[in-house]
Amino acid sequence: MLSFWERKSFTHYDIIIIGSGIVGLSTAASILEKYPNKKVLILERGVFPTGASTKNAGFACFGSLSEIVSDLKKSSEDEVISLVERRWKGLQILRKRLGDEKINYLNYGGYELMFEENLNLLNKIDEVNKLLKPIFQENVYEVKDEKITQFGFDRDKVKSIVFNQFEAQIDTGKMMSALLKHVASLGATVITGADVKSINNDSLEVILANDIKFSANKIAICTNAFSQQFLPDEFIEPGRGQVLVTKPIKNLKFKGVFHFDEGFYYFRNFEDRVVFGGGRNIDMQNETTTELLTTPLIMDNLKEKLNSIILPNQEFEIEHSWSGIMAFGKTKKPILKRVSENIYAGVRLGGMGVALGSLLGEELSEMINND
Repeated sequence: MLSFWERKSFTHYDIIIIGSGIVGLSTAASILEKYPNKKVLILERGVFPTGASTKNAGFACFGSLSEIVSDLKKSSEDEVISLVERRWKGLQILRKRLGDEKINYLNYGGYELMFEENLNLLNKIDEVNKLLKPIFQENVYEVKDEKITQFGFDRDKVKSIVFNQFEAQIDTGKMMSALLKHVASLGATVITGADVKSINNDSLEVILANDIKFSANKIAICTNAFSQQFLPDEFIEPGRGQVLVTKPIKNLKFKGVFHFDEGFYYFRNFEDRVVFGGGRNIDMQNETTTELLTTPLIMDNLKEKLNSIILPNQEFEIEHSWSGIMAFGKTKKPILKRVSENIYAGVRLGGMGVALGSLLGEELSEMINND
């Protein structure tokens, strides 16, 4: 039972945000940067953000060549261009809000490894560059085959490399720590270990698993892959991303962010370590889950590719592995909507939370404030 003081000072807010990932914190930041007197509460069920915000591999990217070519087969040119532009805008909001130093933003560029079976994608470079030129004002993709040997990859497998000058890497931990500090400095209250059981649409109460209730004038749902309980009519499919990191590797030959297989695999350096994740496409059924586990099938697959493609003839040891949960839909367009009169949602970022999260938070805050 709450005391009189707790009920008086801790349970009512102008806005309650459920979820303290990138979208939730960005929504709070956007509200308080514009309306500093608003009373904002952020509820997080975990000790840290539960989904992918503190668990991603730290890619400041917006789509590899193969991913964009694949998207163009499923969506219109306007839809694909719009999504890339939104990802790029989101990254610029993040950088402006926190500063590159605080998130350890390093623009080493991005690279896509091409194998024999997808060399035909090189014929699409000019077409895709033309589509994206209004966003970047320059060509995005170019062939850099000399990097194969320079980076130490297996030339028998890697037949070409496509370079993207605009991609970068970030330190995920520093980014989320800086974002949490930023919203706290603006006056937001963040409560962790707050597992939301339900939302009462009529009373605008948020009820926790321990039956503590918070009320607000408006509520924002920012729980990404864990949103189905609040949005039963929306298609939100979880996708687990498993990641590993090596121990430091002497004379590591590459820096940057790297992709292959339409972005299903991704790796980068972190100082002199390799961070490598992906592979859910080899076991889609079992990786469509919200369980935060690693599996032998995926981990063995990642280790094999490290050994045969990325670090051939180099010794390495795996130091740690983990997983995060992303959210996907039938299209790659995020859900941004007014759920009811005073309840809103910004979820389902399609594995691009680092890129899209800040923009989606800004758009969600504008929707909340303008209604």
